[in-house]
Amino acid sequence: MSDFDFDLFVIGGGSGGVRAARIAANHGARVGIAEEYRFGGTCVIRGCVPKKLLVYASSFSESFEDAEGFGWHVPEPRFDWARLIASKDLEIARLEEIYARNLDLAGVEIFRSRATLIDPHTVELSTHGHRIRAKHILIATGGRPFVPDFPGSHHAVTSNEMFDLPRLPERAVVMGGGYIACEFAGILNGLGATVTLVYRGKRLLRSFDADLGAHVTDEMRKKGIEILTETDVAGIERDGERLTVALTNGETREAGLVLAATGRVPNTEGLGLERAGVSLGRRGEIPVDEWSQTAVPSIFAVGDVTDRLQLTPVAIREGHAFADTVFGAQPTRADHVLVATAIFTQPEIGTIGLTEAQARAEGQVEIYRSTFRPMLHTLSGRDERMLMKLIVAKDTRRVLGVHIAGHAAGEMIQMAAIAVKMGATKEDFDRTVAVHPTASEELVTMRTPLPEPAGAA
Repeated sequence: MSDFDFDLFVIGGGSGGVRAARIAANHGARVGIAEEYRFGGTCVIRGCVPKKLLVYASSFSESFEDAEGFGWHVPEPRFDWARLIASKDLEIARLEEIYARNLDLAGVEIFRSRATLIDPHTVELSTHGHRIRAKHILIATGGRPFVPDFPGSHHAVTSNEMFDLPRLPERAVVMGGGYIACEFAGILNGLGATVTLVYRGKRLLRSFDADLGAHVTDEMRKKGIEILTETDVAGIERDGERLTVALTNGETREAGLVLAATGRVPNTEGLGLERAGVSLGRRGEIPVDEWSQTAVPSIFAVGDVTDRLQLTPVAIREGHAFADTVFGAQPTRADHVLVATAIFTQPEIGTIGLTEAQARAEGQVEIYRSTFRPMLHTLSGRDERMLMKLIVAKDTRRVLGVHIAGHAAGEMIQMAAIAVKMGATKEDFDRTVAVHPTASEELVTMRTPLPEPAGAA
């Protein structure tokens, strides 16, 4: 008999951990998994899935307005927050059940408990103190919101709580300039709240191409969102249901809600990693090699807890690659190069590859950019424009980056990502016949590069 209860024990029931557990079990491994909250992790329970449902809900306010330009007579719409949240809850419960059922069908033993490491091969379940021995342990505990410390910071909520608010606030202050802050600012605004977004930096979405960030910022302002850059929250005071938010520029804002969308950190606190010999990185992340293995040979980690690429599909790829490598005799490295992503701001963003600044730092490039009013907004009269941008290497002619802001950008970038991943050149794009009339045809009809900026080499 083996000295181990399991060949693999997974801590964390999010997308990466569940995929790893299922694939390892399919390879014949004895697998257990522990999840202290709900299966599905950040994405399914309190992240991208419920957030996109709220994005859809918030976008209907503009759809009702736009319909009039196309001949529809729409009665005064009314929004019911409680009904939206109840419908969202039903969908999340359905998805969680699927996650758990798929684990069960694969033969994975489920433990609904917090699990911590005792040593490189032992975990302890907090519900009853039971200890389990495993030949391999996989950490897939994801990330958690980070809230900076300032007077009254405990009055702010995080993205976790946004999906269970008892009511929609009339006024909201959103702290942060990343994609979570911008997405929730759009959701709240679209559902009828008055929104002020406060960011300490100079420009929103600074990790994205500068043109994308600037374009989305302009469109957010057009929609009525107040955006204050180079400004931060200095303190929050509560008086009943009313919050008074003091800003570093000396101004104040009254609000019913303050959302701290100020970043996420790896969820490693209290897991016993140091006790098992795993040292953490500067941000609390678990350092791993290209095989997702830590410095302790029996312990692996995938997903946001490693702070590599914080994207659900990446965590799934990492979990699958780990299981194929360790249990399937199929050595596989997760590919972190040229990963497309979509941001569900309003307008939404789809992007893959290098930003213009990154590409210029590597060599000479040509920039193709177009902004235009999409057909959707011609009859509606809405003042909203789309942005399409291609970044091309001058010597190889390869398309190094594709950046889109506008309706259905996420759907478009998935297809463009295939071409970029295959190494398509600008001429490959040019040879592709446009699909007319669509917004995406702009990707294959831009012919004239922008003039080189003054002082460019």
